[in-house]
Amino acid sequence: MTILEPDDRLVQRIRATVAAELTRRSRTAEIDGGRRLSPDDERLLARQLVNAELEQLAQDAITTGTPVLSDDAEQEIARAVFDRIFQLGRLQPLLEDQRISNIIANGYDRVFVEYADGTKVPGPAIAESDDDLIDTLREIGRRYGLSEREFNPGRPSLNLQLPDGSRLFAVAWVCDRPSVAIRRHRFMKVTLDDLVRLGALDAGIKELLAAAVRAKRQIIVAGATGAGKTTMLRALAAEIPSDERIVTIETELELGLDRFPELHPDVVALEAREANVEGVGLVTAADLVRMSLRMNPDRVIVGEVRGDEVIPMLNAMSQGNDGSMCTLHADSSGTVFNKLALYAMQAPERLSLEATNQLASSAIDLVVFIAKSRNGRHVASIRQVVGADGRQVITNELYTPGPDGRAVPSSPLPHDLADDLAANGYDLRWHEQAAGWWQ
Repeated sequence: MTILEPDDRLVQRIRATVAAELTRRSRTAEIDGGRRLSPDDERLLARQLVNAELEQLAQDAITTGTPVLSDDAEQEIARAVFDRIFQLGRLQPLLEDQRISNIIANGYDRVFVEYADGTKVPGPAIAESDDDLIDTLREIGRRYGLSEREFNPGRPSLNLQLPDGSRLFAVAWVCDRPSVAIRRHRFMKVTLDDLVRLGALDAGIKELLAAAVRAKRQIIVAGATGAGKTTMLRALAAEIPSDERIVTIETELELGLDRFPELHPDVVALEAREANVEGVGLVTAADLVRMSLRMNPDRVIVGEVRGDEVIPMLNAMSQGNDGSMCTLHADSSGTVFNKLALYAMQAPERLSLEATNQLASSAIDLVVFIAKSRNGRHVASIRQVVGADGRQVITNELYTPGPDGRAVPSSPLPHDLADDLAANGYDLRWHEQAAGWWQ
């Protein structure tokens, strides 16, 4: 039996009707019962709504004397509607292609896909029109994340994690056409050994970082956008003993440590929340850091420090939550502290440069800098924090970029750090052999 492709305009109309009713019912349930509808409840409700629409369509056809859709045609329409509501519509095939690393759209039909090898080619249209693309993005914002994210002229940007771990950012009403950027996270479950195989670091650095995590050293992973900071943070977290309690804090969920209970059975993933249309309900990353300290964590991991959460984060790292980690945008390991000071001065506390440096020096042990080049991503520098002297944080660059940009030892390991790492499984001969020039 040949099944015809469903009429796309009909699918779009039913999808819009069902999606709008789902949103209304979900909000009503949240107000009445204090919680959103579960995914299973939403699917059951959607099936009922689709069936009601198809029944009404059949009644209208009988009334007007037009042909009634066959059972097979109705099933195809129902399937298409479900795909567009509960999957990601025309984006879904692109997200299922594991070769693709990035998806960019400047409007519904100007689409580009970038493959893991860096090749960038035009891609297929991801919607029927710009309006349809906006509707799809609104539905994505409603469904994914720990809280609903609006996408409208008053909230012209959308930033969230998709079910496969990819990061979606979209913007409209401030540009000619809606724009979408999706960054694929190809390495959700990753270890330091994996990064060695990928060429991001050598075995000696891997052993040093693994021992630093086990020793509960406080680590900042720094680098430019797309350098692989989050991937490195995941790999470092894989070294955390499985019996430790981890609380992760992110503006938008991305780390995904809670996805792998075989590695980390005791993880709580916290996500910041925007205010609702009445202007209430805002929960910032800084709020979450403060909440996390009351959750009995062994470690607090902040996906990215980029605002006023810097002060509660540094306080947490200096007040007993040893082994905490975070990422930070910076163009070198040495400029990390300037960035921290800038965030601290912009925070409500308006912390001075001297106070910030003192706090940072007591909170941070190591800075791992990831460089990005045409040859890939790799560790380029590892810097130890020694102390603070007024307007300057005193550091010791243990590994500095070599001739090819990759990190090589630049000084002996200080005795206290060397002893601590050795007590946690690090063989000092790794460093001695790599730095044979200074022996």
